[in-house]
Amino acid sequence: MKELTFDNNEIIVSKTDTKGKITYSNALFLKLAGYTEKELLNAPHNIIRHPDMPKIVFKLLWDTVRQGKEIYAYVINKAKNGDYYWVFANVTPSFDNQGNIVGYHSVRRSPSQKALDIIKPLYKQLLNAEKYDGIKASEKMLNDLLAENGGRYDKFILSI
Repeated sequence: MKELTFDNNEIIVSKTDTKGKITYSNALFLKLAGYTEKELLNAPHNIIRHPDMPKIVFKLLWDTVRQGKEIYAYVINKAKNGDYYWVFANVTPSFDNQGNIVGYHSVRRSPSQKALDIIKPLYKQLLNAEKYDGIKASEKMLNDLLAENGGRYDKFILSI
């Protein structure tokens, strides 16, 4: 499988409902993921989940956006044909007029090589911890790393 890339001035956009089912995807998302719009609409967003993506990162992502907060994360996605692509994602909750979360909006940019040089080995370590000792082990590993780097996930991610 090959790595797909996209230009620094392009953005991938998708929206989901509160259950993570896709309600909108832009043309670049369709192109990189290799799905038609019909295939993606109402499909779970994890249709593009790559097996090399640590579960703890998605747990952190979902825990954060369900609290009404935005999050940034580096994510490796898997295209329909097995190819893959890295993104720097910003995921934010969408609210109705009463302040209730009605869905999620994700904007993804091409990540820097500098960031991937840090993220790839980290994700490999987190995955190994998950394989042998479960998500709690990778959560401890991530929390230990964050403690060494100021204690906050958002500060760490935005610093690389």
